[in-house]
Amino acid sequence: MQLCIIKFKTMTHTYQLQGMTCGSCVSKVKSQLLMLQDVESADVTLNPPQAVISMQNHISTAALQEAVSKAGHYTIKPDEHDHSHAPMENKNSWLVTYKPLLLLFAFTTGISFIASFNGGFQVMTWMNLFMASFFIAFSFFKFLNLEGFAESYSSYDLLAKRLPVYGYVYPFIELALGIAYLTGFNPVITNTTTIAVMGFSSIGVIQTVLAKQQIQCACLGAVFNLPMSTVTIVEDLLMVGMAGVMLVFVF
Repeated sequence: MQLCIIKFKTMTHTYQLQGMTCGSCVSKVKSQLLMLQDVESADVTLNPPQAVISMQNHISTAALQEAVSKAGHYTIKPDEHDHSHAPMENKNSWLVTYKPLLLLFAFTTGISFIASFNGGFQVMTWMNLFMASFFIAFSFFKFLNLEGFAESYSSYDLLAKRLPVYGYVYPFIELALGIAYLTGFNPVITNTTTIAVMGFSSIGVIQTVLAKQQIQCACLGAVFNLPMSTVTIVEDLLMVGMAGVMLVFVF
């Protein structure tokens, strides 16, 4: 009887790593990556901050992120120069990829609609409640891993690139706007701030999408691995548009 040995082709991908500051970080990240079942080898370096991973079967970025998160506040994402990622990362359908964002949008829309229905549908009340729910929910996911969000956000936001601390401040701005809409605080200030913040944020998103860069969207923080796309642009501009409409009705 002959023994047939099937050898699977090993695939190697390069990933960018954020959050590592010393050799200890490198060791902890490497150790967690090597614990993944299909990982054959992981070459983790501090300069440049990256990981070159050889695997028997493709491992999603979300699974890799879960692994490195066990080592500390680190973020891993596909290297934009490694084009071998694209076919694998995009194999899921659009609905599957954006399921968390779509569910959050549906819940926010539905709950705010029910809460604003008082003997009839009140459009302005619904818009205020929608904006409040939207900002509070999105800030919540960012606070789950504030450092991870700040690092991801600084990869495409124009201000966060130059001033990294803005990535840590941004979730607090969203939370403050959510509370402002919920309590009815000065509509002129609230809506004007929303237009300025979300409008400016959309500039970096639009530039990234037009450049076709394969990076992680930080709209839901570092919890979900959502790719940057036109969905993010629509999300930002929707908030700008709604704030603009409400600002017009104030006068």
